[in-house]
Amino acid sequence: MNTVLDFDFSFPSLSEQQRIVSILDETFAAIDKAKENAEKNLQNSRELFDSYLQSVDAEKESLGSLVDITTGKLDANAATENGQYPFFTCSREIFAIDNFAFDCEAILLAGNNAVGDFNVKHYEGKFNAYQRTYVITVNQENRVLYRYLYFQMLKSLKEFKMKSVGAGTKFLKLGMIKDLKIALPSLSEQRSIVTKLDVLFAETKRLEEIYQQKLAALDELKKSVLQKAFNGELTGA
Repeated sequence: MNTVLDFDFSFPSLSEQQRIVSILDETFAAIDKAKENAEKNLQNSRELFDSYLQSVDAEKESLGSLVDITTGKLDANAATENGQYPFFTCSREIFAIDNFAFDCEAILLAGNNAVGDFNVKHYEGKFNAYQRTYVITVNQENRVLYRYLYFQMLKSLKEFKMKSVGAGTKFLKLGMIKDLKIALPSLSEQRSIVTKLDVLFAETKRLEEIYQQKLAALDELKKSVLQKAFNGELTGA
């Protein structure tokens, strides 16, 4: 303890401290502005995606009249590191497993989440699912496309969050999902909508990746600037 107390610290002059603080303030303000711009671009893309779906003008039907809904049977820890098949849990990440229980096209909806941040996925093939993951299959394929339904479910995640129940972990009841109202235009219009939304969706995903990369790079820049400040290597006005 005495060794720490006896350690000599070297401080620059007050004028040099003021110069360093000024540089740091300007740099951090520029970094924060760059973060804000990246986030705004991402938000604009998401809003365009949502508004396009909101603009679909068609009669609405309850989801329960169009689909069959079941759940997986497994615990979340059933995943295996190098499994052959996708294993869908309530996580955004898709895990792997050695056996499958489903062989179909389906919409996978997370049934619980700590804060109600549910997610939805679209998959076709052999897979397995966690016992709190809803497996939704269309029983009227002459009325609704899977991809269109997937985008409608994406749009509804905010609604699900508001309606979710539970004091700790938030979860969705089956009735909440069945009662969801979705606009149901003709199949030809659904195909047209899906084509446009796939483009918007890809752009949104691209912006999300750029946003995350920028955040990481800007955080590293902040650390680098601070390190240079502590080492007396900052230059500038």
